[in-house]
Amino acid sequence: MPTPITPLPRRTATSPADPRSLQERLQAVRALSAQLCHGLAPEDMAVQSMPDASPAKWHLAHTSWFFEHFLLEPRLSGYRPFHPDYGYLFNSYYYTVGAMHPRPSRGLLTRPLVADVLRYREHVDSGLARLLEQRADGPELAALVTLGINHEQQHQELLLMDIKHLFSLNPLGPAWRELPAPKPARVAPLKYLTRHGGQVSIGHDGEGFAFDNETPRHPEMVPAHAMASRPVSNAEYREFIRAGGYRSPELWLSDGWATVRRESWDRPLYWSEDLETEFTLGGRKAIEADAPVSHVSYYEANAYARWAGGRLPTEAEWESLAAEQPVMGNFLDQGRFHPAPSNVAGLTQMYGDVWEWTSSPYTAYPGFKPLGGSLGEYNGKFMANQLVLRGGCCVTPEDHVRASYRNFFYPHQRWQFAGIRLAKDA
Repeated sequence: MPTPITPLPRRTATSPADPRSLQERLQAVRALSAQLCHGLAPEDMAVQSMPDASPAKWHLAHTSWFFEHFLLEPRLSGYRPFHPDYGYLFNSYYYTVGAMHPRPSRGLLTRPLVADVLRYREHVDSGLARLLEQRADGPELAALVTLGINHEQQHQELLLMDIKHLFSLNPLGPAWRELPAPKPARVAPLKYLTRHGGQVSIGHDGEGFAFDNETPRHPEMVPAHAMASRPVSNAEYREFIRAGGYRSPELWLSDGWATVRRESWDRPLYWSEDLETEFTLGGRKAIEADAPVSHVSYYEANAYARWAGGRLPTEAEWESLAAEQPVMGNFLDQGRFHPAPSNVAGLTQMYGDVWEWTSSPYTAYPGFKPLGGSLGEYNGKFMANQLVLRGGCCVTPEDHVRASYRNFFYPHQRWQFAGIRLAKDA
């Protein structure tokens, strides 16, 4: 039987500096990371399927190192690091902190054992509890704890992405969990919603948590345009394939066509050659025709949009529409762990199910200032050669997403739950 996901406590209007609400949230998020590994064997948790992915035990250790390095060592009197070498093993990319084990070689770390990593987490959790009991009312500490919580939620999604990719390479086709049976839903016809042009404001509005790359809020001009009422479905993408989409160089960006030829792409990641099944976190399943297509690269999304007579939206177009909608959808909390169809006739699935590629490069907003110190490496240094995705997906924690949230990946990457929403010029 699948292990149910314990819902996280909902965010409330309580001040983030309230030690009770902050500690409750921290404990729940930390517990969920371990819960997502229930059912995995130690062998499952030690392997790295590709350089972009990380072993499950590395995610558990790295998120603990983040709290240890940025909170416990500088702020908890008498704190002793769990192991003197863990900073080297589990630092990800903070070069101002010190040297780190090479990312492509994380799967070679048979030691520490999974049991050691779990003890490490307990050690860090104990220190965090003591720190919050002593100093949780400080706004600077509360802000750092909140950043650490959101950092861990990012790794919860990465953890599931990486497990799925790892299991997909196994000829036995193992399942991470038994997923719920699909709920029949006839997808509504795709329609375009007209949007008037003009000045819009995008970026975080200052209420609640946001990453530094969501700031500052600023005006942008958008032309009149139209946005699709829902994401592109599997059935619609399958028609693109059958129409020769992967054999038509005129549809592709130059780098995209080179990638298609080099990698021999002819379908989304995880789809079978006959276009009838796909690998999921529950093993191989029949493709749900009306569910949003997922695991497509920016190159594929762009080519499909050209074939369909549309384009990808800019992030300003996307955010200005999403900001008018409540944050609700098929997230990790719902326990489906796979994109689901929707039969809503109007605008739907702006949040959850699949991250939606935009045509916007991941760059700094006007007046952007990264966080101070080593935390300034968190987002700003990646602002080159990547594209922005919006909206969250079926393995994103629900309260981790907002209209201004900016995810980013390289255009060739597709192991993330990325899909397509079309736009058109008016």
